[in-house]
Amino acid sequence: SIKAPLVGTFYRSPKPGSPVFIEEGDIIKLGEVVCIIEAMKIFNEIEADISGKVDKILIKDGTPVEYGQALITVIPI
Repeated sequence: SIKAPLVGTFYRSPKPGSPVFIEEGDIIKLGEVVCIIEAMKIFNEIEADISGKVDKILIKDGTPVEYGQALITVIPI
């Protein structure tokens, strides 16, 4: 799974009304931006640390996350 590298608020798109970075079922590559975590008004792009198929997005948009919390499960290809 892709885990939160910091505490903050999870966002699926770069800004309100924009398309989301990824959907369940998408194929992602190592280093691809999959979400944003906002911490202290800084928007941190979170990159995939694994390539594969997005199995499940575990966090709802706008939800607070903790350090190390699983955000997205990925099936390696």
